[in-house]
Amino acid sequence: MRNITREGKVNRVAENVMRGAQLNGRTIVPHGFATTMTKQRRTMIELATDDFLRHLQERNASAHTIKAYSGDLDTFSGYMGPRDWKKIDHVAVRGFLSHLYDKGLSKTSVARSLAAVRSLYRWLAQEGVVEQNPAKLVSTPRLPKKLPRVPTIEEMNTMLDGKMPEIASFPERDRLMFELLYGCGIRNSELVGINLDDISLSNEAILIRGKGKKERFVPFGGSAATALSAYLPWRQHLLHSLKKTFLTKGSPPLLVNQRGGRLTTRSVGRIIKRIAVAKGLSPEVHPHTLRHAFGTHMLEEGADLRAIQELLGHERLATTQRYTQLSVKHMMNVYDQTHPRAK
Repeated sequence: MRNITREGKVNRVAENVMRGAQLNGRTIVPHGFATTMTKQRRTMIELATDDFLRHLQERNASAHTIKAYSGDLDTFSGYMGPRDWKKIDHVAVRGFLSHLYDKGLSKTSVARSLAAVRSLYRWLAQEGVVEQNPAKLVSTPRLPKKLPRVPTIEEMNTMLDGKMPEIASFPERDRLMFELLYGCGIRNSELVGINLDDISLSNEAILIRGKGKKERFVPFGGSAATALSAYLPWRQHLLHSLKKTFLTKGSPPLLVNQRGGRLTTRSVGRIIKRIAVAKGLSPEVHPHTLRHAFGTHMLEEGADLRAIQELLGHERLATTQRYTQLSVKHMMNVYDQTHPRAK
């Protein structure tokens, strides 16, 4: 346990003091040390936030989670200023949420900020800094229960059975991306994180590193195997022409860009949307849409909910149960359109 007093003073080890810790793009400046970057004494909340983010990193929280919490808690500390923990109650937290609304943030963004504050206080309680969590007394903004619209099975088959459109820069790679996102139900971040050594052709399975660096094996079918066989020679030819070698530790990436580097999640999102629109799908399609389609279509075809949970890498079954809502909506539409007594 770290040496954190109730007044919020955080003692750092001398090594971190001298070099200044770096976490997710923010400089963690130890309490009581002046630097050329920080001329004012850092607040209690800022110091606690630094340790909390470091704790998340040690727990293998995703980079996206750490980045989101960092931004939200920076805003929280800026609003609260130099107040100590005893002067921050549920009224102050409500004032913080009102401040976010005044800045034009959506309910979703405000709810995320509240969740970040609750998580910070939960950790502070575990460390013995605070006794109560005032953020728990503040209601989460009511969010609209909007179910994602997913392409039908027929739309996905039409999308994947035909040729890649002319706008596809690398048809072999882009087809493989669609086959893996829809055929395996993986996340965008999981897709770009696949290395060559993660693929077992003999077992027709891929090692996937999910949230919190949790690993799972996901099977892939014949269509993905065919797309993989077409892509790998193209990839080898590209890297050979670029004289590209991977000198970093670990296995080289499966999906590469035109410069031979690892494909990014932003690039995947842009490619998926462009090709999907060219093939007649909604412009709202993005990589996670294909993941939703994977879960929804498997449920419609009779797959067990627990099996879908394992394949998707959901920690809680409640997350997977969202697909039952999508499936029920689909069944109601089928009933309304086909049953003679429904007309």
